[in-house]
Order: sequence, then structure tokens, then C-alpha cells
Amino acid sequence: MTTSTYAIAIGSNRRGRHGGPTSEVCAAIAALDGVWAVAPVIGSAPLGPSLRRYANTAVLLDSDLSPPQLLARLKAIERAFGRRRGRRWGSRVIDLDIVLWSRGCWSGPGLTVPHVAFRTRDFVLRPLARIAGGWRDPVSGRTVRQLHQLVDRARPRD
Repeated sequence: MTTSTYAIAIGSNRRGRHGGPTSEVCAAIAALDGVWAVAPVIGSAPLGPSLRRYANTAVLLDSDLSPPQLLARLKAIERAFGRRRGRRWGSRVIDLDIVLWSRGCWSGPGLTVPHVAFRTRDFVLRPLARIAGGWRDPVSGRTVRQLHQLVDRARPRD
């Protein structure tokens, strides 16, 4: 397979062997191969039942791996960090998701690229817009920056 660029979302809201959530996110970035752009780490409110805030970021990386091969690599990193599968949206030491792939769309068992929910998630779009604002979603045709603006406008203001 030829080299492709991937956008990866990274999040943590639980202390792990590397420290607090921000330290876990930074350690996960260091565990990835081919990273060439890193967004600033942001804080975000949890989805679902978890009460702990998240540290989130996004990275761009180049890889010769296919989407399923990269997913297997990301899951291996999650396991090495102590991630245990459990309740959806529960607290987690690390979460690594393939958001976008430079070759377009992929669909197979356990993996859909682009990530099915990324278009509605500020905690994915906000950091991703900082490093890949012009990347066009192959499904909607909108750029990451445009998708973030739509989500940002829809958020309730205090």
C-alpha cells in the first residue's frame, strides 16, 4: 500500500501510568509512528455518564498501513496504556480514533472512515481544525474548518 495521511483523534480522562490525562495524551502521541502535525491539547466536557473532563487533541500522521492495520496498531497502543473495553462513553485512560484518511472512505468490520460521529463533535473538530482546517470530508464535501464552525454555532452559549 502507498503512504497515506491519517487524522487521528486522541482523548483521555483518566490517570494512567504516564500521569494525568494530558500526560497520557502526550505519551500516546509519542507512541505513534509518522506523526508530522500535532494540535494543541484542549479540555472538554465528557459525553455520557463519565464525570471527568477530557484532554483531547488530534494528530496527522503518514503511514503505509491500511485503515484496518492502523486500527489494530491503535488498539494495541490503547491496550498497552491499560485501556479496557467497557461502558460506552465511560472514563478511559486513552482513546485513539481514525477520523479521516487521505484516500477517502473505508468501510469494513469494526471500522468506518471517516469516523461516523466526527462531524458533530467539537472535541474532535476544534483541535483538528488547527492542523487540518482545509481537509475536506469526503462524505459532506465540507472542510474540517466549516464543520467546526457549524458545530460551534450550534453549541448553547452561557
